[in-house]
Amino acid sequence: AVQLVESGGDSVQAGGSLRLSCAASVHNENSFCMAWFRQTPGKEREAVAVIDNDGKTEYVDSVIGRFTISQDNAQNTLTLQMNNLKPEDTGVYYCADQYRFGYCTGGYWRRARESDFTYWGQGTQVTVSS
Repeated sequence: AVQLVESGGDSVQAGGSLRLSCAASVHNENSFCMAWFRQTPGKEREAVAVIDNDGKTEYVDSVIGRFTISQDNAQNTLTLQMNNLKPEDTGVYYCADQYRFGYCTGGYWRRARESDFTYWGQGTQVTVSS
């Protein structure tokens, strides 16, 4: 089994930046896609960025130009660089591994649910104040 541990969440003011990291316990040869999700109280988790193991990335419209997802395969680390943060970015951020449909980009990952990914981290809180 793969264990995922997120870090980097914090409280910042609007316009600030944060860098989230997700450390995987092992390299998952069965995974073609990793993702960052965001959850706010009373709402389902929402996928905000995905990266396939060929390096292709896609983002939800609200974060395009502000967030960057990347991965370091040598370190088994997934990263989300978040710039120009807005109050609506507030939430618990989770990393997820092994999309049930293989590759994410070009597909329906924006509608992905928790059950569509096999492994999850415990989440890290991001709070953006205006």
